[in-house]
Order: sequence, then C-alpha cells, then structure tokens
Amino acid sequence: MSLGDGSDRVTAHLRALAHPVRLRILSLLTGAPMTAAEIARELKLTHANVSYHLRQLHAAGTIEAAGEEHIRGGVAKRYRYVIERDLTHSPSTGTPGHVPQRRAMYTALATELRRRAKHLRHSPGRSHFTDAELWIDPEIWGGIRARIEAASVDLHRAAKPPRTPGTIRVNASIALFEMEADS
Repeated sequence: MSLGDGSDRVTAHLRALAHPVRLRILSLLTGAPMTAAEIARELKLTHANVSYHLRQLHAAGTIEAAGEEHIRGGVAKRYRYVIERDLTHSPSTGTPGHVPQRRAMYTALATELRRRAKHLRHSPGRSHFTDAELWIDPEIWGGIRARIEAASVDLHRAAKPPRTPGTIRVNASIALFEMEADS
C-alpha cells in the first residue's frame, strides 16, 4: 500500500492503520519496544512481512525507532508506538476528505476484531460489549466520548510486553464517531 508523497500526514497515518496486521503490530508495540524478529515470532509471520509493515508504519510517523541492539553479528532496530502522540494528534481531526481513509481503517479494525473474537474466553462478569447507533445530545456525547478516551489512554499506559507473568490478554476495540443523518 503506497503512502503517497507524505504531504498529508493524516492521510498517511490513516492509510498505515488500515491494515489488520499493522493494528496487531501497534498493539504489541504499545506494551514494549520490539524488534521485527520479536514481532514476527509473536504474530507467527515472516520477518520480511513484519519488516514491510514496520516500514509503512514508520514512514507514516505512527511508530518510532527506540534504539538498536547487536544480534548475531547484525543490528536490529527496536520500534515503539507512542500512543500519546496519536492522542494529541488524533486522525479524527482530519478534514472531510479523510473520510475514505477512516472508513478503510474501520474496515481493517472489523477484520481484526473477527480474528480476536476467535480467542474469546468465557469469563462471566469480566467483559462488556456495547454496539449502538443512537441519537444523543451533543453535550452528553462530548462528555461520554471524553470519558471513554480517558479509559483508552489508561489501557494503553497499562499495557505490558506480550506474555508478561501476571498479565492477562485482553481486547479493547473502541470506535466512536458521529454519523451522517439518513436522508
């Protein structure tokens, strides 16, 4: 997937996110900086495939290099996802012209959610599901959106590296957006 000429950072960012593998990589990089080889092992993908997706995410400014380490005579870069940057420069602030890219991102999220749903664990009282298309007062909507965004930040800051002892694997898929009124 081409990211274009880079003149439009929001479009590049949204295009970079519009792939289920990249969403999985970002999830991993939220918990800890990782190398392409570590990500490939965790996701059971080839090193070349992961490297390609890391280049796309890096070119879009979605992830950043977090150091290098020498491994078996070579140098491996570590990458990290800095969620704070995305929270302060949210793609949702883009122009109406970014709607197709946002739709592509939500489509990728839907694909990723189908994959994650296969790993759903029976845990009574330890999960929540909401799906709603509602008409809400704008002021109430703003307050609810702010609380959910704050909870999202808390989740990202609490993330640990994969398989850290004492942690559990969870899913948090949150998509809040205003919809056009039907004509």
